[in-house]
Amino acid sequence: MPVARVNGIELNYKLEGDGEETIVLINGLADDLETWVLQMDDLLDAGFRVLRFDNRGIGSSSKPAGPYSSRMLADDAKALADHLGLAGFHLMGISMGGMIAQEYALAYPDDLRTVTFACTYAAPGPFCSRMFAMWGDLAPALGVPFVMRDVTLWAFTVPFFEQREAELAEFETAMRYMDQPVHAYLAQLAVIQDHDTSDRLGQITTAALVLAGEEDILIPVPLSHRLHEGIPGSEWATTKGGHGCVWEHPAEFNQTYLDFVLRHRKG
Repeated sequence: MPVARVNGIELNYKLEGDGEETIVLINGLADDLETWVLQMDDLLDAGFRVLRFDNRGIGSSSKPAGPYSSRMLADDAKALADHLGLAGFHLMGISMGGMIAQEYALAYPDDLRTVTFACTYAAPGPFCSRMFAMWGDLAPALGVPFVMRDVTLWAFTVPFFEQREAELAEFETAMRYMDQPVHAYLAQLAVIQDHDTSDRLGQITTAALVLAGEEDILIPVPLSHRLHEGIPGSEWATTKGGHGCVWEHPAEFNQTYLDFVLRHRKG
């Protein structure tokens, strides 16, 4: 895969498709660009070019010392977009990626045709903050794969555990062999712990969608709805599943997203 040298680091990326308009996807905490594997066919079939990449700290991108911030990672995404000559694109971030996308929309609105914030918040609040503090304590003692086993429990709904054992086993195996270094995990964890755009949401002027898994308990739906309420003119939608709705119910997630983006395509 190609690598872009930007902001003093290397970013691993994939740019696929022949569409005239581009969708840029930003992954969540401890997720590499393969996060979006179940979205790719639908987005490409809809006629878009799609960029996905490993954030700093994960996959084949550089893993410098942290902590990182949502603005820092937004600046990385901006540098990659500029490196590739992209403008007027549709941006979607999920979870931590949704926090990065908020900072991108605030700092670089002229780049964007639409922005989508999926399964994310403007600020963590007391519930999420306590959860993330536990992950930060667990990772150095028991390793990142152990923490990701816990994340799996929060990410999927009960029917997924009861009815889709083979898929669950694939996710659990991937978590077991995850190779993100502890220092890089903690550097990314700081992003979701410290992110707060609450008092700046009114400055987002790009056509925006806030999208939540209707059973999300990791980033509870009310936090996502609070984000929607803070962005003037933003649209709100939910889709089947929980925090891992992109994997648990990809077809519905993809259609909900495309319904929004296609309405904002160039004339």
